[in-house]
This record gives sequence, C-alpha cells and structure tokens, in this order.
Amino acid sequence: MRKCFTAVPLLCMLVFFTSAGTTASAQSIAKTCEYEQTQGENPDQRTMNCLLTEAALMYDVPPEIVKAIAETESGDWRHFDDNGEAIITDDGGIGIMQITNQANYDEERLKKDVVYNIQAGVEILDGMFKRSDLPTINGNERDVLEHWYFSIMAYNGTKPINSPVVQASGERNSEAYQEKVFDMIKRYGLIDVQRLPFKPEDFRYDNNSDANIEFVTMDYHFELPFTNTKHHFKKGQKAAATTNARVRARPTTSSSSKGQLNKGEIVSIEGTFQYEEDRNKKNHFVWYPIKRSDGTTGYVASSYLDYRYSDVPAGRYSEDAIYYLTKRGILQGVGNDQFAPEQRLTRWQAALMLVRAHNVSLENRPDPGFTDVPYDYEYYDVIAAAVDEGLFEGKDDNKFDP
Repeated sequence: MRKCFTAVPLLCMLVFFTSAGTTASAQSIAKTCEYEQTQGENPDQRTMNCLLTEAALMYDVPPEIVKAIAETESGDWRHFDDNGEAIITDDGGIGIMQITNQANYDEERLKKDVVYNIQAGVEILDGMFKRSDLPTINGNERDVLEHWYFSIMAYNGTKPINSPVVQASGERNSEAYQEKVFDMIKRYGLIDVQRLPFKPEDFRYDNNSDANIEFVTMDYHFELPFTNTKHHFKKGQKAAATTNARVRARPTTSSSSKGQLNKGEIVSIEGTFQYEEDRNKKNHFVWYPIKRSDGTTGYVASSYLDYRYSDVPAGRYSEDAIYYLTKRGILQGVGNDQFAPEQRLTRWQAALMLVRAHNVSLENRPDPGFTDVPYDYEYYDVIAAAVDEGLFEGKDDNKFDP
C-alpha cells in the first residue's frame, strides 16, 4: 500500500489537480478506453489495462510499472470489493492504486471514480521520480524501467522493510516493495527486468527504528542491459524479436498463429499498439501490428520486441556493438529514431561514454580548471569526473576542447 513515508511531508503532496484539468484528462482517458463507469463494478481486464496504460502515457511514466503497481496494490486489478464498495485497507489505502496520503485529492472521488484513482497514483509516482532526495541510476531516463527503482520504493515508503538488500547478509531483499513490483512486470508483462547489484554499504538504517533509510550512495552507474518500455513503438519504426515469438492473426493469444519470429529477426511496426481482444484475459503487455521481411503481417506481444535505430541496417558490421552499448546505457541515439553512425565524435561525448562505461560517480569531483569548461557547462560534471579518474586529459593550452 502506498504510504509515502518521508521526512518532508510536502513531498507527499506533489502536484495540485485543478478540478477542470482533472475532469478533462479523466474524460479523455475514459473516451480512449470506451469506458463508462458503473458504480461499484470493476472494469473488465482489457479496459483496466487500457485505463492504466493511457494514464501512464499521459504522465510519461512507463505503463509496465503503473500496471505492476496496480497489481501489487490491489490484486487482480480490482478497485471495488464484492459488495461494490471501494477497497480500503486498514491503513486507509483507497482503491486500485491504494492512495493513502490524499491531501491534494478528493477522498470521496478516490473511492468512487476508478480513473481519478488511477490518475492520482500515476501523478504521485511521477512526483517520486522528480524527487531530489532519492538516488538516481545511470542517466535517470524516464523510459528505462530499472531507472524507476527508487521511485517505486518511495511510492510505498523508504522504510527499512524496503531496503534493496538485507543489511545483515547482503542478500537481495526479495520482499521489498519495489522487488515485488518488478516480479509483477515479469509475471504479467513477460519482461525480465534487471536485478540491480546494490551493496549493503549503499544504505544505512536501523531495523528496530521507524526512521527512513539513509541513502549513502546517491548516484549509481551499472553496466547492465537496461529495459526500455515496450509501449513507445511508432509506425514505421524497426524492432527486433527478443526471443522466438508467435505472430498472431489478431491481437490475442486465442487467435491462430501466422508463424514464428526468430530471435533477433527485424520487423517493421505497422501501426499503434492494440489491447487484448479478449476482455476477460489479463495481460500487462499490448499488441503491435508488424510486417516481416517476406511481407507477412500479424500481431506480436510488445514484450517480445526491442527497439532498433532506423539508420543501422541489419547486418551492419557494427550492429552488435551499437546495441550492446545502447542497452547498457553507454551510447544513445541522436533522436528521430537515428543513431548517426557516421557522425564525428566530440571530446565531451567520448568523456561521457568513458564515464558511463567505467561506472564513474560524478559526485565531489575537483574543478579540472579548463578555461572552456565553465562550471555551468552542461557536461562539466562528466568532464571533471573523467579527468579526475584519469580517463581523459585536457590539452596543453589549459583547454579541454569539448
């Protein structure tokens, strides 16, 4: 249940809904999902998938995370109990997203309005991602599932019970809230999110105290194949199969098979994603219409697709290296689905890649003293860290030439 424990109460009250804005956005989500609420009745599974997904996309939050939180909080995506009343827990958690600190929200509406409850939960989660008192992971990118690790933790509370590791043994704390959410992503979203290799010394807390965890390490850099959300593919983009996957005639596992994609096979995205046809079948993933190189079309579950740059053709000599480094957050594209493989590399870009590749912290680095890298330069911290670690040097004229 979302408890939002924090030393600063205002962090639990992140964004004020305006009545008009909330109503308009709720109506937009309901219209997209063709949902007309009947008081006391839970939406069917297909509709709930849509409501959770559309609310997540509205706030630029990975839908996989929102759907997994709703699953962890309410079980089976339920807002109302068997008596038609909003589910309310002993500690006051309300509805599908279990909103407990509702100073900014209408409590009665949280009970009666499913879409409003979902919006409130997504908005609170979005606020957690923007907090400055929580650790960040690599580039803290919004579309990377693992980068939301501490935001998910904070949604439930930064108490010792949610420590990523068991302090006494150093083992992963599988009972931590955020670990359970990641388990839900794997179980229902069919995505195996990376387990992050935290260490006991990264956290300080007393199991016998009600005090929040003290985060000793605030900036993590892991060389891991991170997982991007699978809900952002656009028509015309290329994608690769992450495993052998069935191509379905319609967007449902109940439809006939039109063949199997082989792991690594490149397909073209033919349109926006669609939700499961069977209204009573619960999937956290969505379906994308795709076209294979032989012209065959069909639907593939989003879980089994991975993004590909439009200007890196299959079979290019550097293809494997580009995606190896991209998945580990060392390289990124230049926008518009392009990698620009022929573009010249600048010195600040090289420094950034070296810092990422060596998992270098940017904290507490001395000023390198370059006349062309002032303190307010966008990549000052990166250059300072690279130079301090001996990964990069300046030039003879006391410049870095970024």
